[in-house]
Amino acid sequence: MPDQPLPAKPIPAPARPAGRVWTAGTLTYTSSALVVLALYLLLGDFAYWMRERSAAPVTQLMLKKFGASDMITGLFLLTIPGAVLLVVGPVVSYWSDNHRSRWGRRIPFLVVPAPFVALAMIGLAFSPTIGATLHGWFGGDPAGSRWAVLVVMGLCWTIFEIGVIVMNAVFNALMNDVVPRELLGRFFAMFRAAGLIAGVLFNYKIIGHAEENYTLILASIGVLYGIGFVVMCLGVKEGSYPPPAPVPAHSSSPALNAVREYFRDCFTKPYYLLVFVFLALANLAFMPVNTFGLYAAKGYQLSMETYGRYLVVTYICSFTLAFPLGWLADRFHALRVGLAALLLYAVFMLVAFFYIHDADSFGHMFLAHGVLSGCFFTGAAAVAQMLYPKLKFAQYAGAGGLVAALCNMTLGPALGGLLDGLGNDYRYVFLVGSGIALAALGIGGAVLYRWHRLGGQAGYEAPA
Repeated sequence: MPDQPLPAKPIPAPARPAGRVWTAGTLTYTSSALVVLALYLLLGDFAYWMRERSAAPVTQLMLKKFGASDMITGLFLLTIPGAVLLVVGPVVSYWSDNHRSRWGRRIPFLVVPAPFVALAMIGLAFSPTIGATLHGWFGGDPAGSRWAVLVVMGLCWTIFEIGVIVMNAVFNALMNDVVPRELLGRFFAMFRAAGLIAGVLFNYKIIGHAEENYTLILASIGVLYGIGFVVMCLGVKEGSYPPPAPVPAHSSSPALNAVREYFRDCFTKPYYLLVFVFLALANLAFMPVNTFGLYAAKGYQLSMETYGRYLVVTYICSFTLAFPLGWLADRFHALRVGLAALLLYAVFMLVAFFYIHDADSFGHMFLAHGVLSGCFFTGAAAVAQMLYPKLKFAQYAGAGGLVAALCNMTLGPALGGLLDGLGNDYRYVFLVGSGIALAALGIGGAVLYRWHRLGGQAGYEAPA
């Protein structure tokens, strides 16, 4: 008999890790791998929030110390970041989405700016000394050096914001790429908790000394931020991505073609335009009180220690609510949770305008502002991740940032000028916040309606 061929041996399937497995793109996580990912991301997020909690309030106190008006404060804290975002955000987000390297498409854009942000914070810390020295070199009267100090602060703040905006454009995109989608709400709640811990530490222990020790505070947190963020970037690994869409052969200018593709993708779809405007207005609603609340506290004769204690209470409340809100976002969708928080905020801030008359009443409504804005920031943290296309997340987030930048650039000097004209009556920041929240609610309702039409909680697919 002729030899019979031996039956082919089946090729064994790749061994899967024991226990439950989560995936994010080409990445696969066991429970222990998820814990390691969370720890690295939390380290970076904690450093991020220590920078976020400290830079703006300490800079505000420095601005007031050197005689800046509310309009200049608005230019610093809202208009300069908005202008930088307008230029830098779309370029970085589009570039990151289409970048491929052995380090991934996000990590290079996070690790490179980190030292520059740290150095800019150190420059801010020493700007009074640098400004006075430069003023003296050019023969100026030492008694009139405040404008030189403000100019140095403005240059350092601009460099700081360029680095921050590059990293902000990509940090959320990194989390969108490496965190399993079914855990996004809880991960963002965890990051929010890290931010709240950073806020408690800063406002309980540090802010009371900020007027006298701003140099030490800004320089120390700048170093902490630079080290923490770089360590996170070295520890988090990205997966593989499909190749970016090729540039058409007939294109005479690849750069011009990229601009056309960016604006065609992001700004020709009415649904995403609504999302951009909703997120811009929703985040803008909290900016009036966040930007001028510190000045309001001083106007009502609150010490910085007492102001810090109020903030600590709001952070503790928000920390307690963070994980329930994250669960609600995963269970009912972050958009719904965000809209509920906005409604409550609009009502309470309208009440605040009529209720505030002394330090105690200001403290009560400032607490309400802190807790309700915290509910929005935690509950709605994953809205963009849940609504934007995954593969082009950064460029859609950058496009939304463009809309937000235009709003911030307008609000900063306008609100500052209004307050200067009203004799610095800071009750009006609560009224303006309420009005913007109501506008955001109207746009958010339209987004919710279209989200339902696109599949809702069970079957939503981001439209291409």
